[in-house]
Amino acid sequence: MGADSSFSHRGRAAALAKMMEAPVDLLVIGGGITGAAIARDAALRGLAVGLIGKGDFAGGTSSHSSRLIHGGLRYLEHRDFRLVFEASRERRILLNIAPHLVRPLPFVFPAYKGARVPGWKIFAALWLYDLLASFRNVHTHRWLSRKAARHMEPGLREKGLTGAGLYWDAQADDARLTLATLRAAALAGANVANYVEVTGLSKPDGRVTGAVVQDQITGQTATIQGRVVVNATGPWVDGLRRLDDANAAPLLRPTKGVHVVVPRARIGHTNAITLLSPVDGRVMFILPWGEVSYIGTTDTDDRGSPDEIRATGEDVIYLLRSANALFPQARLAPKDVISTWAGLRPLLAPEKSATPAQVSREHRVVESASGMLTIAGGKLTTHRVMGRDVVDRVAQKLHEIDGRGVPPRAGTDHLVLPGGDIADLEVMVESARARDIPEPVARHLVKTYGSESAGVVNLIERDRSLGRSILEGRPEVWAEVVHSVEREMAMRLSDVLIRRTHLFYEDAGHGSAAAPPVARRMADLLGWDRGRETEEIADYLTEVQRAREFMTGVARASRVS
Repeated sequence: MGADSSFSHRGRAAALAKMMEAPVDLLVIGGGITGAAIARDAALRGLAVGLIGKGDFAGGTSSHSSRLIHGGLRYLEHRDFRLVFEASRERRILLNIAPHLVRPLPFVFPAYKGARVPGWKIFAALWLYDLLASFRNVHTHRWLSRKAARHMEPGLREKGLTGAGLYWDAQADDARLTLATLRAAALAGANVANYVEVTGLSKPDGRVTGAVVQDQITGQTATIQGRVVVNATGPWVDGLRRLDDANAAPLLRPTKGVHVVVPRARIGHTNAITLLSPVDGRVMFILPWGEVSYIGTTDTDDRGSPDEIRATGEDVIYLLRSANALFPQARLAPKDVISTWAGLRPLLAPEKSATPAQVSREHRVVESASGMLTIAGGKLTTHRVMGRDVVDRVAQKLHEIDGRGVPPRAGTDHLVLPGGDIADLEVMVESARARDIPEPVARHLVKTYGSESAGVVNLIERDRSLGRSILEGRPEVWAEVVHSVEREMAMRLSDVLIRRTHLFYEDAGHGSAAAPPVARRMADLLGWDRGRETEEIADYLTEVQRAREFMTGVARASRVS
């Protein structure tokens, strides 16, 4: 899959065929950010790599995060200085290699009398935060007086406000960052395929040497052989480990993180807001995202299936109460929620006395008796380090298996991701404007695709109908549907509407009105018959319905105070 255009349904089929024909050096199971980082690193070191995921890329936790690439200010409270230092370094790297997907973001952290964390502690923490970043953050922090804090964020609760810290972190499109990392892996030679589920492990001599898989698109079953097999399935890692050893002890203590999306104008904030929830004192955020804001996150133990995680009415009320306490004029109620998302953090199982918020965000690489490697723990910000650490182990194992040399580490810290090879994104916006693309659309395309927005604009120039908005009043255009299928391996309607674009989360109707026409366009591109087209629409509308299940039990609530 050396050519970018092969990251399509045709490229997927070719990648699967190659994986089934001959053993790979490394078989990565898991299409989230961790698996993507492993595949990119290994392919850049010259290994023969295959990667499969049972659903769409980033279909699990990697598209349900807080969308932050952050140094981990809240980890200072647990004195996890090493993790903060590492995360700060990774934030700097990602800002450089994916500037279109990872963007600097100012945060305001207000201090209140009687709060669990007093102002002096916030002040000291921000100095330490900048110190651990070697004072190489986007900007150093500033302390704002009570008056300056209110001037910057007029909607903040005035009672008890003593001041605020202004500091910088970064925001990311988590799903598209995963996709870009996978495409970089494919460009480096990895064979990559989504919708390939593992149904068993191949252990002919007691050692894991591959996986029995089923193609969820065609129904075909096969065995993919790998000299080394890595389990990078996030919250599903313990399930896959039990396929290897039915008595395997759990590695994870998964916790559920829920976010709610509301109209940004209702809160009226300018910057990202860090707050202490009045409910339980947890650090959480109110984050801007275009014309909407999202509030999160919860952090509760959850042993349910990762496939069934949803926001509950209790989750939503907790988040709205927390936001309303800081912005009393917002008066947010459940009916104001545009959408929600929920995911499981695959955190390492700690000592039993730890609370969910105290569970370590560090990672661990574990090898089973049969030789399968599992990567557990970690977080979005440190995914590149996780990938590097796993491939270090893989390279050593390959040396032990067949005596090959151990390749040097790859330059994943400076090789840009697809779309990230231009520092000044304004140049791309002006280039699109010069080609008769309306400014809101141009800015949206550049923010989404970076330097690759030129390819989307090329589609529009060849067929002006592709420049029309998918939904009236929104910047997403029909060329993105074509691009998603032909360049980003979108195989299902939900891939386009949920993860390639974000209409599912940002449109008040969850993109439901776009579902039939987008399915029709995808049917033309992918060769669906009418039955498949109808099934895709029905499945998508089921996703919409499930995302609204939280309203059960809170429908009568008129206000959350």
